[in-house]
Amino acid sequence: MTTLSKGANLPVTVPSVRAVLSWSAGPGIPDVDGSALLLTDVGQVRSDGDFVFYNQPHHASGAVRHIGKQPGADSVEVDLARLEPGIERVALCASADGGTFGQVPGLRLRLLDAASGAELARFDMEAGSETAYVSGELYRRGGAWKFRAVGQGYASGLAGLATDFGITVDEEPPPVAAPAPVRAPAPVPAPAPAPMPPRAPAAPSVPSPAVGRPGPRLTKGEERLPVDMRKRLSLRKEQVAVSLDKHGVTGVVARVILVLDASGSMSALYTRGVVKNVAERMAAVAAQLDDDGEMQAWTFATNPARLPDLVIGELPEWLRLHVRVGQMSLFGRKKPPKGLVAGQVDMRAVGFQNEEQKVIAEVRAYVRENPVPAPTLVLFFSDGGVYRDAEIERELRAAVEEPVFWQFVGLGRANYGVLQRFDTMAGRRVDNVGFFAVDDIERVSDPELYDRLLSEFPSWLREARQAGILR
Repeated sequence: MTTLSKGANLPVTVPSVRAVLSWSAGPGIPDVDGSALLLTDVGQVRSDGDFVFYNQPHHASGAVRHIGKQPGADSVEVDLARLEPGIERVALCASADGGTFGQVPGLRLRLLDAASGAELARFDMEAGSETAYVSGELYRRGGAWKFRAVGQGYASGLAGLATDFGITVDEEPPPVAAPAPVRAPAPVPAPAPAPMPPRAPAAPSVPSPAVGRPGPRLTKGEERLPVDMRKRLSLRKEQVAVSLDKHGVTGVVARVILVLDASGSMSALYTRGVVKNVAERMAAVAAQLDDDGEMQAWTFATNPARLPDLVIGELPEWLRLHVRVGQMSLFGRKKPPKGLVAGQVDMRAVGFQNEEQKVIAEVRAYVRENPVPAPTLVLFFSDGGVYRDAEIERELRAAVEEPVFWQFVGLGRANYGVLQRFDTMAGRRVDNVGFFAVDDIERVSDPELYDRLLSEFPSWLREARQAGILR
């Protein structure tokens, strides 16, 4: 048995599992109902039949069943071997009736071998104002199944959760407070979904879902973003998918790594918010390509520095805390750092010069030490001033046999040295480097930026597979 923390995962080697959601039931404790959503590779249901809950306890394929409740527990069983090829994930969900999950003590998800009853994993959860919850998910990776502890809640209730997975929640009229007189006009429908009654015999607590339009990959935590940022992210994920489709690639999964130049010449771009906007636009690439929606990140100047992973739900704070320029003055007094929070880099240690080869080497080491089945796409932003041509060339030539594509983007008119010559540089089995420069990236529309950013990555994928670099 393995105890998992939030975000952790483990392989599932048994053909059928039972997910048991348990809690400490008692007077005044909200009632909890478990459910499951069968999702495609874009994180959407295909029809209302892909929602399994107490009023629809069996999936048509027979692969997912709502077992039923006992005091303080509700269970869903998933036969992984019987899941249809188009289903890539099964989200294990729950809703609270009569309160929030923060009022539900002892909330825990246990994953069992359905055949033997042996406990494979357990995940203890904490919640607050959420009234709907994704406790965990089963997902395909490299032809095998894995389980991830999610622990993601929705204060907007089961309707908010369902909407994120492509289910359209129909509006209902408000309840009538008193008997209406004869021939009274019908109640006017409410402009927003009415509260959903628990276990109403005539209808499920969630109105019958309908298939949502296929769209961008669902990203955990996206619902926590400010409304305007969430809208931008959704549109940008859609554009990333469109750009990949233009180049003949759909449904690709990739680890995305962001590298940001923090040298002295970048100061104006940080001050004007250009780099912050770049990072936000790149978050959409990670949200669409990476199945967990996270992105590793580095900043560099004289020295490289690993930044905390960018988690989509924490995007506003991540941008505020970690997109910062390095030390600007050669002769400034070395004062103790002030106001640094946990995980925040002391940018004075990063310096002010351009030493791209150091951060390239550090990213290569990270990829080697943290292998994943998917390829890695590195998005590398610099305003130029490249002068370590020989060292950079050695690193990128050595990286040819690694499952990594390096996409460099120049921010302004400057000397990009060897990076501009890689497309025509002979002696490599595959072209593992892309480069383009823009005078003012703020004036480049999202469609154009993603088209240029992703134009060479698909051809590298094909060449790398043919060369045996990728499986």
